[in-house]
Amino acid sequence: MKAAFYTLGCKVNQYEAQILAQQFADAGYEIVPPEMPADVYVVNSCTVTASGDQKTRRVRRRVRALCPGATVVLTGCYPQAFPDDAARLAEADVIAGARDRAALVELVRRARETRGRIVAVTPHERGEPFEPMRAAAFRERTRAFVKIEDGCDRYCAYCIIPQARGPVRSKPPGELRAELEGLARAGYREAVLVGINLPSYGRELGLRLIDAVELACAVDGIERVRLGSLEPELLTGGDIARMARQPKLCPQFHLSLQSGCDATLARMRRHYDTAEYMRIVQSLRAHFENCAITTDVMVGFPGETDAEFEQSLSFVESLGLAKAHVFAYSRRPGTRAADMPGQLPGAVKEARSARMIEATDRTRAAFLAGQAGRTVGVLFETRDGGALDGYAENYTPVRVFTDEDLRGQIRRVLIISADGARCVGTLAPDARHDCMMEGNT
Repeated sequence: MKAAFYTLGCKVNQYEAQILAQQFADAGYEIVPPEMPADVYVVNSCTVTASGDQKTRRVRRRVRALCPGATVVLTGCYPQAFPDDAARLAEADVIAGARDRAALVELVRRARETRGRIVAVTPHERGEPFEPMRAAAFRERTRAFVKIEDGCDRYCAYCIIPQARGPVRSKPPGELRAELEGLARAGYREAVLVGINLPSYGRELGLRLIDAVELACAVDGIERVRLGSLEPELLTGGDIARMARQPKLCPQFHLSLQSGCDATLARMRRHYDTAEYMRIVQSLRAHFENCAITTDVMVGFPGETDAEFEQSLSFVESLGLAKAHVFAYSRRPGTRAADMPGQLPGAVKEARSARMIEATDRTRAAFLAGQAGRTVGVLFETRDGGALDGYAENYTPVRVFTDEDLRGQIRRVLIISADGARCVGTLAPDARHDCMMEGNT
């Protein structure tokens, strides 16, 4: 039998989809691309925005049309956050949430055997443990995602994720070390530590995120360690100083901003203001040479005035971001913001989104242009004709024209130019690279 996977949303979802694929493969399934005919289609959903829900519905309809007799599985954040809505979706044969992923293969077996429909969404509980998960490989990837934390208790006004993901829980250090050692033996040179609220790692274990960083950097064979999205105010000065002592830690930090206006941040129930955010950015840049700051920015939050948007735009422009994900506020039932006054029309949100994207595209182009003349270590990932594409330590996309197949290798590259989307370089004479970030202080 064949199984295919559609994965929507964040890097945590990507990691979990890989675990699910491994489980199905271990059960005897052949894993095939999602555009191919299959006996089972697993849709790993995202529900951060309404557009995520729409994508989930489109995928379900597509696979049902592709293979009418296939078993369609809906799992992930959408059914976990909205179990009653998910249970009414006729296109799905098996509906499961974001808990107890190990049971999914058995649920599919039962559904196929009985020709019945199964709804199995288990609510989150306070004190629930971190679900054991260990990735051995990642299809078509040279970087390994490693989920070390799940859940969130921040309850920002716009966000449904605490309902979808439950309380904070963390991967024990012994399990983390074993997973990283296995990935190193499999040939992975870069590990990306990811979580739903990554800086909350270790809270229930008496640990902090920096403890996981130091553990990961100590694993032989792992040459680069990268962090996923971070809530900025949870990074202390002491944490940053300890991070800077780890030469394997990549100098790229995705600090979730959401708005550059203090009044908007307060309505969002974020836990920092723009002054604190800027201090954290400056601290990271002081500790890490050629540091890249990336972020998420929301426009059109309820009550956002023209003046507040202009404040946000100006602050975002002042950050000198390497990249930003800009998105319009999406009303999510069950959140505080859903019932707030001052809901903005779609046209206003679209116009503001376009202006914010234009601004962040300019700062990205300037950042990439500033890489010219630098020699960086690039982990090559894909080939496009006569070109190899990969990422520098600070997540700058780099293209090199060469006939050598260097995929999965880290080589030193001299950056020659940038085109607004990526940098272009040549292999440096000392092309072997040990991934040491000499500039970290």
